[in-house]
Amino acid sequence: MKTRLSAATTALALLAATGLADAEGALNIYNWGNYTNPDVIKKFEDKYKVKVTITDYDSNETALAKVRQGGSGFDIAVPSQTHLPIWIKEGLLLETNPGGMENFKNVAPDWANPEFDPGRKYSVPWAWGTLGTVVNTTTYKGDINTWKIIFETPDELKGKVNVVPEMKDVVTAAIRYVGGEQCTADKEVLKKARDLLVAAKPNWVAMEFGAIDKMKAGDFQASTTWNGAALRIRLARPEVHYGYPKEGFTFWSDNVVVLKDAKNVENAKLFQNFVMDPEIAGALSAFHRYANGIAGSEKFMPAEMKDAPEIVIPEASKAHGTMALMCPPEVDAIYTRIWTDLQK
Repeated sequence: MKTRLSAATTALALLAATGLADAEGALNIYNWGNYTNPDVIKKFEDKYKVKVTITDYDSNETALAKVRQGGSGFDIAVPSQTHLPIWIKEGLLLETNPGGMENFKNVAPDWANPEFDPGRKYSVPWAWGTLGTVVNTTTYKGDINTWKIIFETPDELKGKVNVVPEMKDVVTAAIRYVGGEQCTADKEVLKKARDLLVAAKPNWVAMEFGAIDKMKAGDFQASTTWNGAALRIRLARPEVHYGYPKEGFTFWSDNVVVLKDAKNVENAKLFQNFVMDPEIAGALSAFHRYANGIAGSEKFMPAEMKDAPEIVIPEASKAHGTMALMCPPEVDAIYTRIWTDLQK
């Protein structure tokens, strides 16, 4: 005989079936710096009686190296899609099956079954965006939709350019500028990209991650950066604008995963489910200023994000964008050698 469950009982049964039953204790998150809305964390803590600790990292390489060592003490990390397959292949992640979680129904179709995590067995969307240039258009009045600003810096910007030191982003941009494609193994193209970078570096003032504050302060007049960071800068300095390089720019996404050696697994699963709620995803975007992969979250974002040129890619630029790829190990090794030369 079938028994009709109450709505509350049904909800509890679903949570138990998906590993999302309420839990108390702690949650240790390892995430990019300046990327997590403290109000969202407070809501999570209050709702589940969990104390959250956040530790920052500044690059995919830093995060991967730390987790590879083991015993990090972290439960959650937020790697980009270019690196996520490495985490999966190396057995660093717990298969949490987010597709079976209550809030997975909110994931937008474009992000529900990505190539970097087929079936979403390990990850849930956090944010997605683009990489381009940001330029003070009072200082420089030329075309900002080009990597030329970085690699053949105009006189007005020499000694005023910053390059965010994310290896794959920088090397890929140089490859696109010399006419190559992502992950190319063409030795001639790679040599051109390497020589371009080495020749360009003397025209830069810095290679730092802190472009937001220094662009706001006027210490930098141009930089490579991500679109959400560009929006934050423009809201403080309206003369600063974001460019989509016509030689080719990349899309990226960051994704919430649970580490294989996590000590607070149930709380980590709760957090994965939590960030797929449209209101929560919208609040996260309101802080970090990037789009996310959660349908319906737009209505919870600030009005200035809905038509911001940093978020809504202009029609004329869409054809120049491609998703950032994970390159074969042998190509990554060449990237690393180029990067080492650039650091000399």
